[in-house]
Amino acid sequence: MAPAPLPPADFESLRIAILERRAELPKRLTQVAAYALDHPDDIAFGTAASIAASAEVQPSTLVRFAQLFGFDGFSGLQQLFRARLRERTSSYEDRLRALEQGGVALAQSTTIFNGFVSAAHRSLDAVSAAIEPAQFDKAVELLAGADTIYLIAKRRSYPISSYMAYAFGKLKVKCQLVGTAAGIDDDLLAMAGEHDAAFAVSFSPYASESAVQARSMAARGVPVVSLTDSAFSPLAECSTVWFELVEADHAGFRSLSASMAFAMALTVSIAEKRRQG
Repeated sequence: MAPAPLPPADFESLRIAILERRAELPKRLTQVAAYALDHPDDIAFGTAASIAASAEVQPSTLVRFAQLFGFDGFSGLQQLFRARLRERTSSYEDRLRALEQGGVALAQSTTIFNGFVSAAHRSLDAVSAAIEPAQFDKAVELLAGADTIYLIAKRRSYPISSYMAYAFGKLKVKCQLVGTAAGIDDDLLAMAGEHDAAFAVSFSPYASESAVQARSMAARGVPVVSLTDSAFSPLAECSTVWFELVEADHAGFRSLSASMAFAMALTVSIAEKRRQG
């Protein structure tokens, strides 16, 4: 009998192991994998019952998933997610916790404000490690060479593409923001050709319309660069280059701090590449 695999030593090793094996995972285990990568904080804090309910699987499936990656049971896997959280804890959270323990009364609005600032700092601290420079350069090269850059985003992601469109206009880079009041998005996208490119953004829960539009562009030979928050995102499978960026949250609300920083870095890099080229 082959020896049981050793469990991953940290969250990043687990993430890599999941991505390497995602094609062979049964449907229910794929659901667990997607939920674990999309909601790592929930895995760290939740109970087996609550996590199973959210992932729409049985608690026994969580145990099977953990054992598949070398853990004795689900609790061992959960410790990995808790360790990740401890490593990411920022000094800002420590300060808030110290204030609470010291008995300093904060007005509710101030507590909320500090919570969102703390989440923004965590997101920005993590973004450099999340983005591979070689992939970023590849995305810049691809988008800078396009005649027109089509910007695809909906709902929470829309402010990112909207601000990129504004910045591209100021930088004299031809782009088309997809998301018109007239409802002619598909007609606009139909004009894209092989010399154009698309930049798509979608975070969980993913906007189905954005996924359909990105897939349609890719199917017609238009290269797609995307920003999303999971390897299981529908954008990942149809993109030439894709980036995984998970924003920290406060009380379940996620800001766009790191995503905006990434988008503006990409926008200015594209403009500079075109200027030099």
